[in-house]
Amino acid sequence: MTGTLTVEAQTVQAQTVQAQNVQAQTVQALRLRIAAIERQGTCKGACKGARKAVDVSPRVRFGIAAIDDLLPDAGLAGGALHEVLGQGADSEHAALPSQLVGALLAPAPGQVLWAMRGRDLFAPALAAIGLHPDRLILVEAGSRVLDVMEEALRHPGLLGVVGEIEGKLGLTASRRLQLAAEASGAIGFAIRRSRQFDDPQLCAPSAAASRWRVANLPHGSPQASPERMLGPSVWRLDLLRYRGMRTALPTHWILERCDETHRLSLAAALADRPAVTRRSA
Repeated sequence: MTGTLTVEAQTVQAQTVQAQNVQAQTVQALRLRIAAIERQGTCKGACKGARKAVDVSPRVRFGIAAIDDLLPDAGLAGGALHEVLGQGADSEHAALPSQLVGALLAPAPGQVLWAMRGRDLFAPALAAIGLHPDRLILVEAGSRVLDVMEEALRHPGLLGVVGEIEGKLGLTASRRLQLAAEASGAIGFAIRRSRQFDDPQLCAPSAAASRWRVANLPHGSPQASPERMLGPSVWRLDLLRYRGMRTALPTHWILERCDETHRLSLAAALADRPAVTRRSA
């Protein structure tokens, strides 16, 4: 019996070591790939002159004046970490937060590293909103999503780093990510996920520069307006927190996403639509 337990323990230990080696190889391969991107950027910069300073950080814009003009940085600041979370059932899968982040990054040039715990990212959905797979570096990081994010955010060769973070993101961990983004000028997105619907941990204090929540809205009542069911996707976007913003928060917008142009826009005013009269039974 003792011999059997010893063999089982040795097997478990060997599997643990093997998993650690695979993770280490993944991180090393990631470093080499980012370094190659950096070298390409350095060569291009040398041909044009001196490289720009880190404080000229990229900004990601919504392309909607009502939102961009309200933000202190006229868009989402580069060199910073931004949180995005879903609502209700989407707290677990974070499908809409992923689509929102993809839609924001798609118009800006550059490579994007996307770190996730498991292999559940549907890349064709990101391609459908304009973020082509050729621009993506996908990393299945297991329990080391935060480590991969921090490592990647320190390299200036990337436009942005996205990490799908399950459960709590504490002040210490988020501060490390924020400092890494500040050092390189890259923009970081923490997509928050939880198996618990509307988990209060997702709204716990963090060092991120901003926090957003996106939720899907029905196109309208099928009984009252069936033609609206064929319209574009309609989202409610809540801005819960933005560092340095003087406007009272939270605030929100109702957005539509055009499937053809992949662009976000404010939803058409309901006041322009004819009123629906109901017949009494």
